[in-house]
Amino acid sequence: MTESPFEMRFDPQTIKHLGVRMYSRLAPALAEIVSNAYDADATNVTITLIEKDGNPEEIRIEDDGIGIAYDEINSKFLVIGRNRRDAEGDNRSEKHKRLPTGKKGLGKLALFGLAKTITISTKHSGMQNEFVLAWDDLMIAKGSYRPRANSINVSTSDADGTIITLTGLKRKTPFDFNGLADSLSRIFIFDESFNLVLESPSGDRISVDNKRKYSLLDKEFEWDLGSTLLVPSESEYHGKINGHLITSEKPITPSSGLRGITLFSRGKLVNAPEFFSSSASSHFFQYLTGWISVDFIDLLDDDVISTNRQSIDWEHPDMTKLRKFLSGIVSQINADWRKKRKEKKDKDLKEKTGIDTGKWIDTMPDDVKANAAQIIETLGGEDALEKFTPIIKALHEIVPEYPLLHWRHLHPVVQEKSKQYYINKDYYTAFIEAIKKYADSVKQKSGSTVTPDISLMGAVFKEAAGDLDVIGNYKKQDDGEFTADTKNNIQSGQQHLSQGIIAGGRNPLSHEEHDELRISGLFSEKDCLDLLSLLSHLFKRLDNSVKRET
Repeated sequence: MTESPFEMRFDPQTIKHLGVRMYSRLAPALAEIVSNAYDADATNVTITLIEKDGNPEEIRIEDDGIGIAYDEINSKFLVIGRNRRDAEGDNRSEKHKRLPTGKKGLGKLALFGLAKTITISTKHSGMQNEFVLAWDDLMIAKGSYRPRANSINVSTSDADGTIITLTGLKRKTPFDFNGLADSLSRIFIFDESFNLVLESPSGDRISVDNKRKYSLLDKEFEWDLGSTLLVPSESEYHGKINGHLITSEKPITPSSGLRGITLFSRGKLVNAPEFFSSSASSHFFQYLTGWISVDFIDLLDDDVISTNRQSIDWEHPDMTKLRKFLSGIVSQINADWRKKRKEKKDKDLKEKTGIDTGKWIDTMPDDVKANAAQIIETLGGEDALEKFTPIIKALHEIVPEYPLLHWRHLHPVVQEKSKQYYINKDYYTAFIEAIKKYADSVKQKSGSTVTPDISLMGAVFKEAAGDLDVIGNYKKQDDGEFTADTKNNIQSGQQHLSQGIIAGGRNPLSHEEHDELRISGLFSEKDCLDLLSLLSHLFKRLDNSVKRET
């Protein structure tokens, strides 16, 4: 066989460092070859995993891109560290108009992190070339290595494309087919012109796409960075970044690789998931994931993307500024998440219990509100609502809306006439409206023609001679009558209490400014409640009174 015309120049330690140590994991290493296929204008890429007796034997990556021309194998593919953008310009591809993702010329070395032997078979413009890169031969080479050539410029009728076959795999455990598909889906943002398929040893096929990226996530809330609330139109980043952030219903496990926000440039990961915040221990960050595209960083004069594309140089002035902006976005999402979550929890709680907790808590006095809110928050928390629903209902019975007003025990007419004024904190009017109704009710039931004031109460409830007998409907346990003294005392009590509540409340206060009465403490919420309770007692006696025969 003639000497191979192909030649790779390198320092063996460079291969070892950039190939083996940097790309020892399957997904990142394969992602480098997928990126090459994308840059080669491929529409379809298939990664086939092959096992023998349950052991990994071979990985094959096939694409339908433009392939590699014979003269470009040496001048481009086999040159380590070649910056294609410096050499060819940052131009869009011919077919799909893609901007290149590759830049450093090191992606090809990634495969040595997976296998000892790499066979590249490529077809371009009707010509096929095939050569083999062998790890052991590379390590003993003296700065120059000639891969074995299996075919050189052989005429072919096959369509353009490249097949890369990895053998002598370092992996000893079976392939995690679904796990690899998940990992690859998180390394790229796929456009409609690019299809990546993963084929398992059993022949099953998975389409690796954007949908798969968060398919295992129980999404709760979502935010689009297209919103001017997150990226204002006056911001220097408006139109330069986009993305989609998500929070899950339950905490995201760290092992899932989803916790945090991933940055992409030109459709490929450039910064592993993180939170861009100094308070990353916050409860909120257990639920946050998503992606942000920052394509503009590829246009900076300085290269701010690490060689393995796992991090950005955040010390760079432009990146420091970007990080601060992203931290602000995360803070906004955090606040909105807490608001949305509370609204959702209140809604769920209402559906489970029939109680509007927000309105319920708002009706409580300040000293009760804080403690009740804390109890409800705890009982209505995650994974607790179903269990504690009966307890929340019981708490609502003990502490109802407007607990100081005790609606369950006030006379319904008092409730009706005073409620809205009481809610509005117009305590004096709440009391007065209830008094007016009481006076009108006394006049109506008694049929008295006396003016409805203190004189009316004297005429209607006078001992032994009043128009209404407030004890006439009551009997002792033996069905006997109460004594005359008892009757007179209760009747007199109704008269004097009725006269007193009018004299002590309505008459002297009716000419004062309502706010001044409340602010000064002369007529407080407590005063209002005490008098409404007394009116409830008087209404009860009135309801059960009997009109005397004349």
